[in-house]
Amino acid sequence: MSQAAAVPHTTPIPAAIPVREVVPWAVFAGVILLSLLYLVGMDQGATSVFSGSVLHEFVHDGRHLLGFPCH
Repeated sequence: MSQAAAVPHTTPIPAAIPVREVVPWAVFAGVILLSLLYLVGMDQGATSVFSGSVLHEFVHDGRHLLGFPCH
């Protein structure tokens, strides 16, 4: 009969990430997400960034999917 060697069980320790390295990425992601939210949800009418309705028609179905009224 063969005997299995006892293998010690070690728990991996997660690496600590300093907050100073995370904050710039979080701010960048926040700016990008808020810009996309504006373009998809609110870019129409008096506050429109782009003239015409090309952007509105491009994101029309996504606008309804996210619950923004547009009609």
